[in-house]
Amino acid sequence: MTLENLVNYAISYASHGFSVIPIGATKRPLIKFANRPPLTEDEIKRVWQRYPLANIALKTDKFFVIDVDRHGDVDGMDAIKQLGHNEWFKNTLTEKTAHDGFHFFFQKPKNETIAQNIGFLPGVDLKAHENNYVVVAPSQINGKHYKWLNHDIIRPAPEGLLALIKEKAKPEKRKILSYKIASKTQTTHLFETVANGLGDDGQRNKALASFVGGLLYRGVDPDVAAKLAVIANTNTTDSLPLNEVERTVNSMIDKEIARRGIE
Repeated sequence: MTLENLVNYAISYASHGFSVIPIGATKRPLIKFANRPPLTEDEIKRVWQRYPLANIALKTDKFFVIDVDRHGDVDGMDAIKQLGHNEWFKNTLTEKTAHDGFHFFFQKPKNETIAQNIGFLPGVDLKAHENNYVVVAPSQINGKHYKWLNHDIIRPAPEGLLALIKEKAKPEKRKILSYKIASKTQTTHLFETVANGLGDDGQRNKALASFVGGLLYRGVDPDVAAKLAVIANTNTTDSLPLNEVERTVNSMIDKEIARRGIE
């Protein structure tokens, strides 16, 4: 199957008010996009001239997505079916992903915040951060296409779904009990970072690098370390864009490989 230049699709998405992000085959953004205005048509043309085989992602700034994973040993549709509310996921824009999962698109409410929630349900993520994104049709990963299943508009989320999202939202950090601990080890700090996040002092990138480095140094599998980094970032009040998290994690993995002298 030949790869397709998606520039005209990207322009079409932009003309409908979406913020377009060019991404590579590994779903990594090819440009800096966090906290930046949407690409114009001319900018899209220039980007795709540089990356003619780029896939398309849309920033989740005006909408959120229920992202259902269905590959490997995970089938998020089981969790969706167990909700017993199939009507929640009908009559709104929906696509099938390259790995036979689903993206259900919903408008963000005007008067309340939808917080991102990775692991919203087993095999299901809620992607809502203004600097997050989802891959869209007709992008392809490893020769497998994303495909729109309908041409519906993005509708407001049903009240029942919004109630579930609030119920599943991560609770605010609370001081449950205060007591002195004789001593804390570096491993202790790693566990606390997973639960408490990367801090709010403007040193989030440095804290993330230290966190990932500490995990890798202790023999944690790189894939597990990456997942823990996403959780720690999600638990951070002012979380980092996911592309920054990925870049930092990859950098620390490279450093650990060099430290160990692994080919």
